[in-house]
Amino acid sequence: MLRIITQEAEAQTELKRIGDRTYDGETLHKEATVREILQTVQRQGDKALLDYTAEFDRQTLTLEQLRVSGSELDAAYQQVSKELLDAIVLARQRIEAFHRQRIPKSWVQFDDDEVVLGKRYTPVDRAGLYVPGGRAAYPSTVLMNAIPAKVAKVPKVVMVTPPGEGGKITPAVLVAAQEAGVTEIYRVGGAQAVAALAYGTKTIPKVDIITGPGNIYVTLAKKLVYGIVGIDSLAGPSEVLVIADSQANPVHIAADLLAQAEHDPMAAAILLTTDADLATKVQWEVEQQLLNHPRRLLTEKAIAHYGLIVVVDSLETAARLSNLFAPEHLELEIADPWALLESIRHAGAIFLGNSTPEAVGDYLAGPNHTLPTSGAARYASALGVETFLKHSSLIQYSSGALNKMSGAIQALAQAEGLHSHSESVRLRTEED
Repeated sequence: MLRIITQEAEAQTELKRIGDRTYDGETLHKEATVREILQTVQRQGDKALLDYTAEFDRQTLTLEQLRVSGSELDAAYQQVSKELLDAIVLARQRIEAFHRQRIPKSWVQFDDDEVVLGKRYTPVDRAGLYVPGGRAAYPSTVLMNAIPAKVAKVPKVVMVTPPGEGGKITPAVLVAAQEAGVTEIYRVGGAQAVAALAYGTKTIPKVDIITGPGNIYVTLAKKLVYGIVGIDSLAGPSEVLVIADSQANPVHIAADLLAQAEHDPMAAAILLTTDADLATKVQWEVEQQLLNHPRRLLTEKAIAHYGLIVVVDSLETAARLSNLFAPEHLELEIADPWALLESIRHAGAIFLGNSTPEAVGDYLAGPNHTLPTSGAARYASALGVETFLKHSSLIQYSSGALNKMSGAIQALAQAEGLHSHSESVRLRTEED
């Protein structure tokens, strides 16, 4: 059952405990396992991928089956309903439209003193997308990761995802990948898939950046290969924090909390409310909605361990506690959400008003649903077009401009004891 607490100090302690839930005593042991997997894939390549797929996914594949074939991709369209295909296409259009507005522009500035400065954006050559399998199929994750890469004009987008029963991949995932412009798809998951993308094998090309969420082994693998490749973030279990006042609907709030809890036994579902009566109603409604829930067991685990209701004295206190937690998803189910928005400093995505459940952001609104978790919203942002771009500075000095600045440059170089830095300027200016 969802616990209800009323003391701010206790709330702070509980929010810290929930925020730290991924840092358990097993992490170091898991990291050692992941390190071994990475090293084995680096040494053995495709053979290691097939061996680990048999061991962890219990699927026996041949080398030829690693890459999803064109006939399987074509068949996927015949295996999804028209309603689902239309929804995927609509989502693709809306996500693409949003991300096209976020493309940073290269620029060049010509100063009066004959100095040219600028910034030039270019995409990575290859992006690797990890799409989780296991408990559910995630065509939305495909769209959210692949579309920004294609908007950024990444030439090659490579996707990896764990094989299901019989080595199959859910048709909806394959359709979403094709709609989003994925170039190649491989049926491999776990830390071994991250290793393949980071190091490359004879079958799977090495990429420049790896994005997409996964379990703790995938997350640790991304952490360990960072520096060899870029990564988007270290994604933890999903979380939602709802701030609600007396006008909020307890039935809707309960559904929103369960919408996060059903992801994973470690998902967090938190309500901060100024209304004690609403807190009790939400607590009861969660129990009712769980009765016939198709994912009841894991959802109950999440609610029991990482679910929480806090009754606060004001919306300002709720905002302060929310900023302390820095949630992945923040819902403002209050009469005037825009008034409270100025007090919100840390959140991955903010959903304003009673008609904006977090699910609209997961699927259709357009902004990316790959968001910072476990407090990372204090310093990180959602995945976007810029994730797949890097920028180069542009600098040009005329001889006159170099002469004008030479004294200051040489003084700084000499202060740092870098003789040839100073000489590289002096020799040029003396020639003039």
